[in-house]
Amino acid sequence: MKFEYNLNDDVIMKKAHACQTNLWTITRVGADIKIKCKNCGREIMMDRLEFHKKLKKVIKNGTSEEN
Repeated sequence: MKFEYNLNDDVIMKKAHACQTNLWTITRVGADIKIKCKNCGREIMMDRLEFHKKLKKVIKNGTSEEN
């Protein structure tokens, strides 16, 4: 499966965060991915493989692409 995402893209993860939302913004892309919760502002960092497993959908500039 091919994933295309960039800095500041919004992503939807498979499981909801503790604040009951699953919408995040990508704040760092590299060997690790850093994402920030759109509801509470909490930031977490995970390796690229773990991010790909937990990713459901990438939202770019108001359009959505199924992954």
